[in-house]
Amino acid sequence: MKHPFSGLGVALITPFLPNKSIDFAALSRMLEHLIDNEVDYIVVLGTTGEAATLSQTETFEVFDFILKEVAGRKAVVAGLGGNNTRELIGLFSKYDYSKFDAILSASPAYNKPSQEGIFQHYSLLAKHSPIPIILYNVPGRTASNMTAQTTLHLANTFDNIVAIKEASGNMMQSMELVKGNTRADFAILSGDDQLSLAQIAVGFSGVISVVGNAFPKQFGLVVRQALAGNFKMARYSHYELLEMMDLLFADGNPGGVKAVLHELGLIYEELRLPLVPINSIVKSKIIKQILLMNTHSAISIH
Repeated sequence: MKHPFSGLGVALITPFLPNKSIDFAALSRMLEHLIDNEVDYIVVLGTTGEAATLSQTETFEVFDFILKEVAGRKAVVAGLGGNNTRELIGLFSKYDYSKFDAILSASPAYNKPSQEGIFQHYSLLAKHSPIPIILYNVPGRTASNMTAQTTLHLANTFDNIVAIKEASGNMMQSMELVKGNTRADFAILSGDDQLSLAQIAVGFSGVISVVGNAFPKQFGLVVRQALAGNFKMARYSHYELLEMMDLLFADGNPGGVKAVLHELGLIYEELRLPLVPINSIVKSKIIKQILLMNTHSAISIH
């Protein structure tokens, strides 16, 4: 049976107006863009959504808006992380998370906990969460790697921990996760667009993507063909997107993907400090790559 978080999930950007307030009209366009192009599920207010720059009131406004707009057409995952475990648990009583399909929660940043600390953090989260949990290992941002052993220990201890977004960039660790996974209902998902094809080839179930914001149809083809074992077609589409995927991260995320979405007419190119728009050199390369890909004719813009 297909896992509910297999395939293409998209880590949704949060669009802003020039005055830096949330652009709900653009957010609606983004949702229709993703749904029309058949993504499998949407992840709200993760790192790519600039969650760290939103107030709690804004966070709940975005949650309400997206749940209403999506209206059950796709599964929706809420980003909910932090480095204060007790405070994070307290957030469960401040919003009705039961309306979401799962929570994506990154391993604690800045504190640099030990593997036992990471295990205990997620253990408490699992005991209090009203809905399933997707672990998120992103050591490039958290400054501490969650090992395959810790991930599998959590998966084998808590039934409501249903997946991991693995963004260590370490292929050996990726294979250790697949080899050691004994649960059919625990999905191992890529958190690195550039590596997702290779990771699916060794046993991953899909990806939570950044590039999928801009190119959901094209990247969805890579993911679905790879999952079906059609690697010749998947490789062709992968290499068509590879240079763009590199450019999206050349001067920081989500600056790169927001620049693309602006060129596609979906959003303003606005970020909140401390993030700023990408530099002019990278942007010119992105514009050139869009033209080469002939993207304007391939994507429906509402």
